[in-house]
Amino acid sequence: MTVSFDIEALGGAFPMHLRLDATGTILGAGPALERVAGGRHLTGCDLLEVFSVERPMCVEQLPDLRPGERILLRFREGRPIQFRGHLVPAVGGAAAIMDLSFGLSDLADLGGAGLTAADFSPTDPTLDMLYLIEANGMAFSEVRRLVERLRCAKSRAEEQAFTDTLTGLGNRRALDRYIDCAQAGGDGFALCHVDLDYFKSVNDEHGHAAGDAVLRTISARLLRAVRAKDKVTRVGGDEFILIMPGMTDVDMIDGIACRIASILQEPISFGGHAHRVSASIGIAISSDYSRIDPDRMFADADAALYLSKSAGRATHRIANVSN
Repeated sequence: MTVSFDIEALGGAFPMHLRLDATGTILGAGPALERVAGGRHLTGCDLLEVFSVERPMCVEQLPDLRPGERILLRFREGRPIQFRGHLVPAVGGAAAIMDLSFGLSDLADLGGAGLTAADFSPTDPTLDMLYLIEANGMAFSEVRRLVERLRCAKSRAEEQAFTDTLTGLGNRRALDRYIDCAQAGGDGFALCHVDLDYFKSVNDEHGHAAGDAVLRTISARLLRAVRAKDKVTRVGGDEFILIMPGMTDVDMIDGIACRIASILQEPISFGGHAHRVSASIGIAISSDYSRIDPDRMFADADAALYLSKSAGRATHRIANVSN
């Protein structure tokens, strides 16, 4: 028994179909395919003039396409939208009907034609594929968002692990990293141990809030007193270590140390009081050693620091190294 459909019913059931005569001339197309075609002319044109057939190979005329065979074709002009289809015998005077669907490369945006669910029959698997693509995209977006959050959290955690929470300077762990980098640079470096004088009296007389304010101000002043590439770390309550890459010239180091001592003596206003501290500085220079040993440099800078305090404070001494 043969059942015939009118054009409107056929378009509702197969919105992406082509109706072809025996010579391969396009007699009409489903409404969705007409929308995808846009300004391209379909009706009255030869199938192989509108489309290039990629599978099967070497198709030169309609009879080369066997009914039921899987077909892969693209528009020849404009955006080369890919379609998958198959040819089926037709009734009502047409030689064949070719039912098409989007190839995977063009499925996600429906060939750029702005189609909606209303353009497809309710049972068309294209809709299910679109839902899967959308769900897959949402899942990947969520995974990327979570990965980015984890990356940012890891970055913050690493930064916090190397940062003094009160001053924002590097801490002892950061100091080890700075020394490794300075050694790897190969240009030598200076290690300056800065210890505040009279800081204990600020805490004792005015409280820890005043002490914290003084430490934050001192930290900011130290950063202003050195070069951008120099590293300033806080390694104790009122102790700071400065690493100065490439700095081995004694006269330049003397100048920087004097500038630090001078700037740190300026009064610091907090809580209605002008707090005054100073700094004693001990310095070790890597070029003074036949082999750089950070532990020995720390010890020598510490010894130089105490010589500075013994000399009256608010001054500096460079370690006298004998290899």
